[in-house]
Amino acid sequence: MNSEQQYIELYEQARQMIFGHAPEAMNAVRDEAFEDFKRQGFPSRKVERYKYTDLQQLFAPDYGVNLSRLEIPVDPYQAFRCDVPNLSTNLYFVVNDMFYNQAQPKGHLPEDVIIDSLRNHPDIVAKYYAKLAKTGEDAVTALNTMLAQDGLLVYVPKNVKVERAIQVINILKATPNNAQRQVPDLMVNRRVLIVLEEGAEVKMLFCDHAADDKNFLATQVIEAYVGENASLDLYCLEETHAKNVRVSNVYIDQQRDSRVNHNVITLHNGTTRNKLDLTFSGEGAECNCYGCVIADKQQHVDNNTLITHKVPHCTSNELYKYVLDDKAIGAFAGRVLVEHGAQKTASQMTNQNLTATKEARMFTQPMLEIYADDVKCAHGSTVGQLNDAALFYMRQRGISLNEAKLLLQNAFINEVIDKMQLAPLRDRLHHLVEKRFRGELNKCEGCKLCK
Repeated sequence: MNSEQQYIELYEQARQMIFGHAPEAMNAVRDEAFEDFKRQGFPSRKVERYKYTDLQQLFAPDYGVNLSRLEIPVDPYQAFRCDVPNLSTNLYFVVNDMFYNQAQPKGHLPEDVIIDSLRNHPDIVAKYYAKLAKTGEDAVTALNTMLAQDGLLVYVPKNVKVERAIQVINILKATPNNAQRQVPDLMVNRRVLIVLEEGAEVKMLFCDHAADDKNFLATQVIEAYVGENASLDLYCLEETHAKNVRVSNVYIDQQRDSRVNHNVITLHNGTTRNKLDLTFSGEGAECNCYGCVIADKQQHVDNNTLITHKVPHCTSNELYKYVLDDKAIGAFAGRVLVEHGAQKTASQMTNQNLTATKEARMFTQPMLEIYADDVKCAHGSTVGQLNDAALFYMRQRGISLNEAKLLLQNAFINEVIDKMQLAPLRDRLHHLVEKRFRGELNKCEGCKLCK
C-alpha cells in the first residue's frame, strides 16, 4: 500500500464522522482538499522542496487518529509548569488538536481580542480559513485540511496592541483505546488561524511538548494574515522527544508597512520538517526570519523557506544556524523570489552550520530568483567545525576541551537567540541551550507530564 492510500481510505470511511465533529467553515473546503490529496500523493524526494525529508516514509506507519473526539484524560493547567519565569504571558493550551476550553485563564486581553476554538467564530473562519494554505500546492496541507476538526483562532482587531505575549502550549497526549485499554500511537492534525487587522500588534509563543513516551505524528498548518501597519512576533519552540515526527507548514501574508518576526527553535525532537511560505502583498513591509537547531543522535531537522517579494520596497532577513552532533542530519533550503516590478527589494539570507562529528550531515541550499533590476539581495552558507585555533587558545588557559567546545557552540548559536524580542524568553533560552549542549535536556523543560 502507498503511504497515502491509508489516508484516502480513512477519509472515505470516516467522512461522515469527520463532518459531524467539525464546524461548517472547515467542512466547506474538506472535500476539495481530499481531491487535491488524492491527486498529489505524498511528494517523493525528487520534488525540489522535499528533497531532504522522505515524507512517504514518515507517513507510512499506521497511526491512530482521534476522529471521534474522545476526551483527553489530562488537565494541562495542573500538569504544566511554565519554565520561562517572569514572561507573564496569556497562557492557553492545545491538547493534540483540540483547544482546551474547560477552564479559561483570567482575562488580560484587550476588548474584542479573540483566543478561542475555530468552531466558535464561523464568520471569521469562513472569511480567512484555507485561503493562504492552498491545498492544491502541498500534500501535507491538503491532508491536514481534510482531517483537521478543530483549531485555534487568534484575532486582534484594528489598532489593538496586545501588551502581554500569548503563549500556547501544544501538548501531545496519547488517548486510551477503550476496547483494549491500551494507548496507541497517535496522529494529530493541528490548525491555527491568526488574523491581525490594520495597526494590530501581538507576540505569540508556541511551545511543543510530548506528554507520553509514544510515537506521535503531528501535522500543523498555521495561516497568519498581517494587516497594514500590523506587527506579529511568532516564536515556535520544540522540546518533544525522539519518537516524535513534526511536519509544520506556516503561511504568512503581509500587507503594507507590516512587520513580522518569525523564530523557529528546535532543542529536542525526533524528525522535524518546517516549511515557511511568506508573501509580501503590500509595499514597505519587513520580515525577519530566524532559526536555530541543536541536534544529535539520529535526529533530523529540515527547514524550508520561500519568501516572495510581489511588490516594491520590502525587506527580508533570514538567519538560520545549526549545531549537529553524532549522526544527526540537518537541512536548510531557502528561496527568495523577487517578482517583476518588485523594485527596491532588500534581502539577506544566511545559513551557518557546525558539525561536531564526521558522521553528522548538513545539507544547505540558499537560492535567489530575481526578476527585478533595482534590488539589493545576497545569500550565503557555511558548513564547518569548531575553530581549532580558538580551542587551542582556551586549552592553553586551563579550560578543558569539553568546556571549550561548549563555550564556542554557545557563542555560535546565541547570535540567533539574541535577536529575539521577548527578553525573559531570550534569557531562558540561553539557559536551555547550555543545558542542551551539556546533555542535560533530555525531555521537556517545564512539562511535568512525562514520567
